[in-house]
Amino acid sequence: MSDSIISLDDWLETPAGRYLLAWEQAQIDAAVADIFGYHALQLGLSQIDGLHTNRMPHQWLALDRLQQVKIASVRSEALLTDFTALPFASSSLDLVVLPHTLEASEDPHATLREVERVLVPEGRVVICGLNPTSLWGFKQRRGRLVRRLGQAPLFLPEEGEFIGSWRLRDWLRLLSFEVEQSEFGCYRPALRTEKWLQRFAWMDRAGSRWWPIFGAAYFVVAVKRVRGMRLLGPAWKTKPSRVVKPVSVANSVTDYSQLEKKE
Repeated sequence: MSDSIISLDDWLETPAGRYLLAWEQAQIDAAVADIFGYHALQLGLSQIDGLHTNRMPHQWLALDRLQQVKIASVRSEALLTDFTALPFASSSLDLVVLPHTLEASEDPHATLREVERVLVPEGRVVICGLNPTSLWGFKQRRGRLVRRLGQAPLFLPEEGEFIGSWRLRDWLRLLSFEVEQSEFGCYRPALRTEKWLQRFAWMDRAGSRWWPIFGAAYFVVAVKRVRGMRLLGPAWKTKPSRVVKPVSVANSVTDYSQLEKKE
């Protein structure tokens, strides 16, 4: 393996990786705080605590590599499993968080299908990914082209592949998910040092206004919809309506002219 290749775990320790993690952690914390239920699961990337602000009583962190289990510092316990065959019953989870899980998966579509299986109707999936149509994506593609001629280092990790937000939306639509929230962020250029990243901090404000879909990362919240199903609220039992029977009422006004004719 060449020294120019960096793993995702090592890249997240770089200034650019910490910048990305800070933005994604803020987005996830705000989104999952108001998602209610009983069972929540995070798949992969132990550097992010995707369930930190969530109040569900049962929470799990699942990893697919032993290397990630060793560095897991967010939670004291982690579940080692295959993401395409989760050890959970169908329609048993209320929330699943996928921080860059699909990008690192060997079969991202199979992983997403498995997430759809374990989610309850109206359950939510939270997804973070890298945007190929961004400054970071452009530098990564250029680096791969240059590497064919030499050993130029890549800016992003070699493992996995970019999954664009529109491509992800198509996958979610095929699995009967409905996108509830979508955000882009991290508009600073692909720089390696903390000093230069801070110099371009102004681009986060300008980018969200002038080129919103070209952020280096995207954040999606989708809801599992089930056709032909209707959720019942607390007042699903309606009180039986009382049948009003007709009652004859005597006329209180007497027509005396008619009485006189009869006499």
